[in-house]
This record gives sequence, C-alpha cells and structure tokens, in this order.
Amino acid sequence: MTRMPMGAFISGCLGPELSPIETNFFSEANPWGLILFKRNCDSPAQVAALTSAFRRAVNRKDAPVFIDQEGGRVQRMGPPVPEWRKYPAAEEFGKLYKKCPLHALRAARLVGRLMAYDLESIGITANCVPVLDLPRDNTTAAITSRAYAAVPEIALLLARSHVDGFMQGGVLPVMKHIPGHGRAEVDSHHELPVIKAARAELEGHDFLPFSGFADCPMAMTAHVVLAAIDPDHPVTQSRRVIHQVIRKQLAYNGLLITDDMSMKALKGTFAEKTRASLDAGCDVVLHCHGVMAEMEEVAAAAGPLKGKALARAKAALRSRRKPLPFDQKTALRDLDSAMGMGTA
Repeated sequence: MTRMPMGAFISGCLGPELSPIETNFFSEANPWGLILFKRNCDSPAQVAALTSAFRRAVNRKDAPVFIDQEGGRVQRMGPPVPEWRKYPAAEEFGKLYKKCPLHALRAARLVGRLMAYDLESIGITANCVPVLDLPRDNTTAAITSRAYAAVPEIALLLARSHVDGFMQGGVLPVMKHIPGHGRAEVDSHHELPVIKAARAELEGHDFLPFSGFADCPMAMTAHVVLAAIDPDHPVTQSRRVIHQVIRKQLAYNGLLITDDMSMKALKGTFAEKTRASLDAGCDVVLHCHGVMAEMEEVAAAAGPLKGKALARAKAALRSRRKPLPFDQKTALRDLDSAMGMGTA
C-alpha cells in the first residue's frame, strides 16, 4: 500500500510492544504521534524499545510520543517499577502554596524536571500537563485532585513552574482542558457535562489560566458543553467556541488536540466524531484505546495533516529543546525538602 502523508491524528496501541498489525498500520496510516498508557509501560527499557519501534514505523525521528504523567492518580509510569517514583498530584502543590508559595513553586518545577528526566530518556517527548481546570465544591472527582488550585492566578503560577521543569528536560507540555473543565459535575469519560454558567462568569474565572498560557505549544480540548456560548455542541466539536473563544478571545494559536475520541461524552461513529472535531477547528484528533478497527476509522476520517494545522504541529515540535544538565539525586533531595518545607 502507498504510504500516506502524515495523518491528523494521534493513536494508542494495545500492549507493551507493537504487534505486526500495528506496525503495518502505523507505517501506512502515518499518525502524527503515539500516546502511551499504563498498559504500554512495564519498564524503562521496554518503553524505550516501544517508542523507537513507533518512530521506525512512521519513519520520523521527531514523531512525538505522548503520555498522561500528571502525578497522583493519573500517572502511567510508577511503582512498583523501581526506576519510576510516585509523584504528587497537582492539588498538593496548591495546598503547599497556601503555606509557602516559594516552596510550592520550587516543588512544582522540580517534579516537572524529574518527570521529564524519566520520560525523555526513554523516548517520550510530550506530556499532557498542565491541567488548568479550576475546581469547585461540586466538580467531578475526575478533575479535582488533578487541578492545582481554585484561584486562577495561583493555578497559572504553579502550572508555569511545573511546565518550566518539563521544558528544561526536553518534554513538551499539553495544557488541558481548554477553555475550562472545572465546572463539570459529571465525568466526561462516561457522559457529556453541560456547564450552565454565564459567559461573564467563564470569562472572569475559568478562562483566565488558559489566556495566561497562550504560548503553550499544544492544548487539549474539553469534552463539555458551554451552554452560554454554544448549547448544541461540546467544545471539541464547537466551531463557535474554538474560533470565537479559544483562537480569538484567548489568543491561542498553538496546536489544538482533541481529548480522546473514545470518551462517552461524544456521540456518533468514530468517523463522525473525527470529522466533526476537525471541521470545528481542532488540528489533531486523539484516539487512545488502541482498538485497530477504531484506529482505522479515525485515520480514514482524519486525513492528512495540512495547512495551518501542519504549521502549528511543526511549530510545536520546534519549541522542544535539548535537555539541560541535571542531577537527579540532588533534585530528589530538593523535592523532599520543598514538599516537607525543610531546608535544602
């Protein structure tokens, strides 16, 4: 089969190594990137082999490999693998900030740098962090511990420090879930949240961290309905929200990636969901499950990465820097001190 141009989608895979069928699919469909989950991560050597195999299949040394390595309950690489430490959730930095802002900012940067050290050394070059959603009393548990703070300015400061650590370690950030998922009361993995807050409330609160991070190279959309702006479509498939709010009001011109097409918040076939998302203005579609029939459907509907979307994808990869010198043992000691508010 003739090799396809680079596709406007990111795929998952089923296990810790690529099957011959997956290798052939990646070689022919040529997805822009790969995303890994816990099912794909057994050891550093194994993950390094997996990321290398993907890049050989698509024949691109700079093909991005993504992961959700947030810390807390959303951490794809961790114990009992001895090389992978358990890291704090974002909310822990927010709690520490109330006691000592300097220690909190320092801890967030150190965690980002340590995680980047774990990731970049085995070929993972992008992490779906920071979570800039602002939690409330009734926010779904799917979001709460993953968010830094309820105050926009504090969330932005902590996210900046966290991301600085990743960027220093050669790992690109993906901010999520733009333009805000914090008011969702149900889990978008299972159903579609409808946020009924007035537009002025959203603009004066929920949107603020994202507007302050317009230079982030990549962003992931929220599978939520913002009823005051577009009551008929989730953000991921809302041309009104993407063009009027994300691109214009928030001045975000980076690469816009959908949240997972497999989530139950979106309705329709995978082809329908993919086309609706791209037609609305998303640049790249994300499909995580690794189910081959679904992957093929997404690939066929997504088509090639081209035009402004291709330019944004290239710009995102250009923003990745070579890791700076780093002493892991010193950083771990400094992190323990910062989280415990001791003296380094």
